[in-house]
Amino acid sequence: MRILAISGSLRAQSTNCTLLHAFALASPNTEVTIYGELALIPPFNPDIEEARSSIGPVAGFRTLIRDSDAVVFSTPEYAHGLPGSLKNALDWIVGTGELYGKPVALMNASSRAVFAQASLREVLRTLAHLIDEAEITIDQMGKKPSAEEIAANSEFAAEFRRSVHALTEAVGRLEITA
Repeated sequence: MRILAISGSLRAQSTNCTLLHAFALASPNTEVTIYGELALIPPFNPDIEEARSSIGPVAGFRTLIRDSDAVVFSTPEYAHGLPGSLKNALDWIVGTGELYGKPVALMNASSRAVFAQASLREVLRTLAHLIDEAEITIDQMGKKPSAEEIAANSEFAAEFRRSVHALTEAVGRLEITA
């Protein structure tokens, strides 16, 4: 199974990015691609959407989503909402539908980021097939463990396995109904 992991943070040392890297490490039988070009996606503009659809960062983003079996998002919360860069990237795929019907899971590196999670959940309900059973919160607020340390934690590794299992089952169910 191919999973695309997208962090809503542009920070190099983001706990959300670290969480996604830990997810990849703890899922050795799953191909996890960490998307790292969110900052390169230009502001969404419907007037230039067609020109951006076949080249550049928007085309690459769309292709990665289309070629994945499932997508996992982990995002920080800014002023009780989603980071603008993540919402912007999602705006680029509303009209082209790469996420439509695709299994999606949310991961969270802070138990306090409830508004961002709710906002992301609402946006994704219109674009994708949200798999609630695959959702994970591994609170790392105020902590700075490495991805390797998180992945090596047996409790967290079990959560990652549970999430992958739920996504795998969802992919199977959706393929049967397609």
